[in-house]
Amino acid sequence: MAKSKPKIRYKMHVKKGDTVQVISGDDKGKVGEILRAFPETSKVLVKGVNFRTRHIKPRQEGESGQILTEEFPIHSSNVMHYSNKEKVASRICFTFNEDGRKVRKLKKTGEIID
Repeated sequence: MAKSKPKIRYKMHVKKGDTVQVISGDDKGKVGEILRAFPETSKVLVKGVNFRTRHIKPRQEGESGQILTEEFPIHSSNVMHYSNKEKVASRICFTFNEDGRKVRKLKKTGEIID
């Protein structure tokens, strides 16, 4: 019996629910919310970005086929956090708030994400 490889989970700078801007690729400049993160492949699914078209054959006689367009994951290195207030993309840093809790903060605007 062959041994299976252990699953690698990459550390990513974005989480589900974050607002991000695409910084490279065909959808460069688009802004969307992260719907799902895939740490095994270091990819994220962003709402309204990287649409793929899928054709579905009819399964039964008399049924019509379909053409579906759906979002497809992109690599996490191609997105950057985005501030809706200032309309600017920024890197993040970690800081502590008044309660002593560690939170994420945008470097350019100082806006707290968490």
